[in-house]
Amino acid sequence: FSDRLRATPTQPGVYLMRDKAGKVLYVGKAASLRNRVRSYFASSANLPPKIVRMVAKVADFEYIVAESESEALILECNLIKEHQPQYNARLKDDKSYPFIKIDVSEDYPQVYITRRIKKDGSKYFGPFANAGSVRRTLSLLKKLFPYRSCTKTITGNDERPCLDFFINRCVGPCIGAVDKAQYAEVIDQVTYFLEGKTNEVVKSIERRMLDASDALEFEKAAALRDQLQAIEKVHEGQKVLHLTSENIDVIAASTGLREAWVEVFFIRQGKLIGRDNFLMAGTQDDEPGNILTAFVKQFYDATPYVPPQILVEHQLDDTAAIEEWLQEKRRGTVRIQVPQRGEKRRLVEMVAENAAQGFAQLKVKQLADTAAMDSAMSELQEALSLPNLPERIECYDISNIQGTNTVGSMVVFENGKPRNDHYRRFKIKTVEGADDYSSMREMLTRRFKRFSKVKANGKNNSDDPANAGAALRKSKSEESWGIAPDLVLIDGGKGHLGAALSVFLDLGINDIPLASLAKENEELFVPHMAEPIVLPRTSQGLYLVQRARDEAHRFAITFHRERRSKKGVESALDLVPGVGPKRKRLLLIKFGSVKGIQAASPEELAAVPGMTLKLARQVKNYV
Repeated sequence: FSDRLRATPTQPGVYLMRDKAGKVLYVGKAASLRNRVRSYFASSANLPPKIVRMVAKVADFEYIVAESESEALILECNLIKEHQPQYNARLKDDKSYPFIKIDVSEDYPQVYITRRIKKDGSKYFGPFANAGSVRRTLSLLKKLFPYRSCTKTITGNDERPCLDFFINRCVGPCIGAVDKAQYAEVIDQVTYFLEGKTNEVVKSIERRMLDASDALEFEKAAALRDQLQAIEKVHEGQKVLHLTSENIDVIAASTGLREAWVEVFFIRQGKLIGRDNFLMAGTQDDEPGNILTAFVKQFYDATPYVPPQILVEHQLDDTAAIEEWLQEKRRGTVRIQVPQRGEKRRLVEMVAENAAQGFAQLKVKQLADTAAMDSAMSELQEALSLPNLPERIECYDISNIQGTNTVGSMVVFENGKPRNDHYRRFKIKTVEGADDYSSMREMLTRRFKRFSKVKANGKNNSDDPANAGAALRKSKSEESWGIAPDLVLIDGGKGHLGAALSVFLDLGINDIPLASLAKENEELFVPHMAEPIVLPRTSQGLYLVQRARDEAHRFAITFHRERRSKKGVESALDLVPGVGPKRKRLLLIKFGSVKGIQAASPEELAAVPGMTLKLARQVKNYV
């Protein structure tokens, strides 16, 4: 490469090392491309073992000149994200880290999960390490702030609100209980809370509570008092540090053979308001400082917020260049420090200890994850942020042809295997025509009303010794209705999911996870998340939900065909008084079809066993 190295420019930029197949092995940034790339091939180069192995595979290299070191740093992050090079320390699955999004351009903004940041004026908070982290945060927000969780168009003219309104979990914009300005105040409180400005939220609610009390609106004042107490309880649980009102991120790592666990603590207004952890891949033989450097660049490339101070456990490479880049992003001063003593040093040590403990727990979990089905359920639990392993999955589907003979199916998978004796079929009774959404609503309403009833009966029986024997004698079929699923899976897209969610809201069900699987791109949708979850094609979790969906579809189609077949046999004969199933069968055996019966004379019909001339003439009148 000597001639090419001499021709390489001395400007800042990014370089890519490729093997003989053209695969990118490594992406790096340099203030001087020529000096940096040449250092890999110098005979006296003192390179880490991992880089020595990489250089041995290099068959070609290329570079991209940048205008500045900051621009080169951004380009490096993007190329690592795109190519996932084997020899770069990189965030695992960093393309899909979730954020909380609040689209303030909406009249009545929602608070939901997204995996894409757009320059659309919305407010983004994150990234979170996984769906579980963000859902725990959303769950807390929903308990503290009464913003809407529905996806309907708000007109203010709805006849009645959902259950959330009656339990003070929503201020009811759908029925006009609040106007845009009042709803915006709730969203402002959510924003302040996510930014760590809890004191401002408390002051706002205290002011509204006193105003309501002065206006003799005591129910409203009481609801605000309860909200205030809940927020203050959370506020008390946040660790208060002797850092005045500083905003700081604290980062430390625990390293293994091929992976590293990076822990981040978020301090806002001098309080520890949250923490998260991330896995870094490709860290073999890397020094802790190299790993933290890679993490800081990739993490802050993804996050919309950069604090004015970042504390790290080890000195970073290119600290000055990273600070310059972060300052451009923040539009303010950013300092990266390795504290040596005092409160900040103790804080870094606490984060490092948490990283070590978290990584140790991860290793134990990985060793225990042996069976494919356990892996599938674990993948689903992680991807969908389920509170429990989905040991019991109930999947629902609707089947009809042009709106006729509409039926629904419920299939059950327990520990990844079909539980046939818990399968259920539903004749749709209240829906006319082809309306899958209404049909799905009817089926789920019937199923979960039955669930609530069995659950209530079981509780009453257990409380009353006189009913204990009856409870033991309950049929297994009846008992199965009272088992709560770990996941309800709907065959369909966002519309079907919305129909199911409306049932859960109406029935007050908020502890059973819900998802839908759209067949076209095998995308999973979950409530309050705009973008779909796309599992890898080789994912065991995807195989499991596909099997459940296909089984529900097969079961629904089979039932639909049975109904259609029975319907096809139904004819004008069913309307003839005195002609029951037995006479009908004998007539069809004799004449082959209704058309054959129409062509026969009354005398020929009367000759059929069980028929009389009077009945034969009646048949002729009807057919």
